[in-house]
Order: sequence, then structure tokens, then C-alpha cells
Amino acid sequence: MKQLQSPARLSCGSRVLDLSCPQVMGILNVTPDSFSDGGCFVVLDKALRHAEAMVLAGATLVDVGGESTRPGARQVSAGEELDRVLPVIEAIASRLDVIISVDTSTPLVMREAARLGAGLINDVRALRRDGALQAAADSGLPVCLMHMRGEPGDMQQQVHYDDLLGEVRDFLQQRVGLCVEAGIPAERILLDPGFGFAKTQEQNLSLFKHLDCLQELGHPLLVGVSRKSMIGKVLEREADGRLFGSLALAALAVAQGVSILRVHDVAPTLDVVRMVGAVMSAR
Repeated sequence: MKQLQSPARLSCGSRVLDLSCPQVMGILNVTPDSFSDGGCFVVLDKALRHAEAMVLAGATLVDVGGESTRPGARQVSAGEELDRVLPVIEAIASRLDVIISVDTSTPLVMREAARLGAGLINDVRALRRDGALQAAADSGLPVCLMHMRGEPGDMQQQVHYDDLLGEVRDFLQQRVGLCVEAGIPAERILLDPGFGFAKTQEQNLSLFKHLDCLQELGHPLLVGVSRKSMIGKVLEREADGRLFGSLALAALAVAQGVSILRVHDVAPTLDVVRMVGAVMSAR
């Protein structure tokens, strides 16, 4: 397959994201049940202060999510999700110079978030919910499509692959095609391999080792492995002790050409990005 060229600049609403170098996306979960920081930022003032701290630390994007997608997480209603994320998006948009990513699969949330200033739609379900493709297309925003089978409640029961890399690649390629048919320009599509979603520990590690195989699809890659159980299982540490493992994977991801790192710990990750970049650009 001929390798396509990823765009160097991505229009995200009123802002432009420079993809000529890796960027750091800070995670802002406004949920009571996320695996690492559930309940920490459900109060608007705390959420805004955390977003501000991540921006000051160097995050160029803040990913706001109102529905946990950890294994076994319950699905929330559209109304509940709107109540969680819209005040936060509106507050960040009015106060901070940062691209707001909305982590959602819900069409109504996509539309309302775009109206309030979001610049990117980040969907773990790759726009498979009814109406999501059209809502994303109507927003005019770039989208990030993630590989997952099933739903968070049952995804870990769907981990058999005859060809892990090929099936992940084919799924993402198929979703890209449907997005383009729906009116989303190919140059506005990012891809996420979906670490921890419908994959075993060994599959997560193998997929990470061969991330460069997804570069041939010609779309910027986003990787989110910060504090995840794939690190905990190797290092035998709980979520709050996985910083160094997260940074190791960040370095490996940058070395393989990943464009965006979705992380909890912005400042140390940015140090990794800069250091790896300095070495890779040396003569």
C-alpha cells in the first residue's frame, strides 16, 4: 500500500493545530467513575483550574469527557453527559487559549460542544452511534476515530483476532471511508488504535510495538495509554504509580511518528517529547 502523507496543520474551529511536531493533549474527565481520576473534576471550578494548569504546563489540547469508557463502565444519558461537559467547554473556551477536544460518542453532545467552541471530536466508538456521522460532518470539526469492538461493558469479551494489526487497520480504514462519504474531509481525520479497548495485554503490547504499521493509512495518530492497566500489569503498580511507565510509552510513541499523546501528566510528557525530538533531529 502506498503511504499517504499526514497533514502538517489541522484546522480545529478557530484554532490551528501544528502537526509537524508531536503535541500533548491533557485529559479532563468530568466523570465520577473514570479509572484514574474519577470524581476529581466534577465541580466546574476544579475542572477549570485543572485545565488551566495543563495549558500552563504546555498542553495544546484539552480533552473533555463526560462518560467513562473504562471496562464495564455504564452508559450515561445524553442529558447527563451534556450537563457534565457543556459548562466546562464553555468556561474553557472563554478563558483559555487551547484547542478543546470533546471526548464523546453522542451526536447531541457533538453539536452542542461545537457550538460552544470545541475544536475536535474524539470518539472511542468511531462515529458508530446513530446520527454521529452526520453530527460530526455538520460540525465542520476534525474527528479522531478509535478502534474498539462492542461497548465498554462487553468489549473485553471480544478479543479474538486472526490478524490483530490487519483487523485494526482495516476497521480504521473502513471508518475513514464512511466519514469521507458523509462529508468529513480525509485531511480532518485522526486515528487512535484503541489501547485497552477490546484487547488483551499481549495484544496491547504487540500493537504498540508495531504502531508504525498504521502510518501507511496517511492520517495523524493519537495514542492514549497514560496510566492504563497495560502499564500496571507490567510494572505491578496502581494507576497513581504509573507515571514512569507512561513516559516510557510516550517516548516510544514519538519515536514511531505519533502526532498526539493523550495524557494525565502534561509537563513530564512534554519533557519526553522535547528530548526525543532533539535526538531525532540531530545531525
